[in-house]
Amino acid sequence: MSGAAATGVARRLVIGHLFADLLNLYGDRGNIATLTRRAQWRGITVEIRPIGRDDGDALTDVDIAFIGGGQDAEQVAVAQGLQALGPALVEAVRGGTALLAVCGGYQNLGHAYRSELVGDLPGPGLLDAETEAPRGAPRRVGGIVIQLEEGSPIAAGGRASAERAGHAGAETRLVGFENHSGLTRLGPGARPLGRTLVGWGNNGGDGGEGLLAYPDEGGFAGVRIGTYLHGPLLPRNPHLGDYLLACALGRTRQDPALEPIPDDAEWAAHAAFEARWRADWERGRRMSRTRAGRLVERLENLVGF
Repeated sequence: MSGAAATGVARRLVIGHLFADLLNLYGDRGNIATLTRRAQWRGITVEIRPIGRDDGDALTDVDIAFIGGGQDAEQVAVAQGLQALGPALVEAVRGGTALLAVCGGYQNLGHAYRSELVGDLPGPGLLDAETEAPRGAPRRVGGIVIQLEEGSPIAAGGRASAERAGHAGAETRLVGFENHSGLTRLGPGARPLGRTLVGWGNNGGDGGEGLLAYPDEGGFAGVRIGTYLHGPLLPRNPHLGDYLLACALGRTRQDPALEPIPDDAEWAAHAAFEARWRADWERGRRMSRTRAGRLVERLENLVGF
C-alpha cells in the first residue's frame, strides 16, 4: 500500500482533454478512459476537464494533458486554436504537467506541420520535431510495434505487472496502429519514444517512432510524449498509462507509488496485437520480396540475361 493510501491522504488527478470535439480519431478518447479507470481503481479521484482554445487559465492545475488525432481539416482548426492556447500549454508543461500527444496532436505540437493541402502550420514547439506531408506521399497504415530504449523507466515500471500476467518481457515494447502520411523528423537532441520493430514510425527511414522527453529535460518539468500509435494506445499498454500517472502524481508532490492492479486482460491484448502485427508485417514483406523477384525476372527476360 502506498504512503498516501496508508495515511488516508486522498489523491486527486486532473486530466485536461485538449480539443476533444475535434480530435478523436481511431478511439483516441479511450486513452482518457484508461487513465481515468487506472487511477480510480487505485482510489484516486479524477476530474476530466475539456480544454479549448480560450481555456488557458484552466491548464494551471492540470496534471495530464492529452491531445489526440484528427483529419487535416481538424488539424488546421487545432493549429489556429493553439495560437491562443499554446503559450499557456507551454507554461503548464514547463511547470510539470505531463503531456501525451497522439498522431495529429503530435504533429501540431511540434515546431511546424507542412503540406500542400493545409500549407504551413506553425506549432508551439513543445515537441522538438517538424512534420511534412509531401505531395503524393503514401499513407502509412497498419499495426506497429516499437522497442523502448534500454533502461526505460516505462519498462521498469511495468516489469512486475507483465510478469504477474505471464507476459514477462512484453513491458519493453509498445503496440498500436498507425495511419498517417506525415514524415516527422526530430530535432538533433530529441529522443524517439522507441525503435520500430514493425511498422514505419516517424518517417520510415531512421527507425524511430514518436518522441520522448523525460521530466526536467529541456527546461520542462513535465514528461512529454508524442507518438503515432492510435488504437487507442493506453488500453493495451498499461505500463505507459501507469508511467504517465506516476509522473502526474509526482508533479504535485503526491505519492507517485501506484498500487498493483490486475492487468491480465491488458497484457493479453498487448500480446495478441503484437503477434498479429508481426505476422501481418512479415506476410507483407514476403509478398514484397516475391513481387520484386518477379519484376527482376521479367527485366532479365527482356534484356536477355
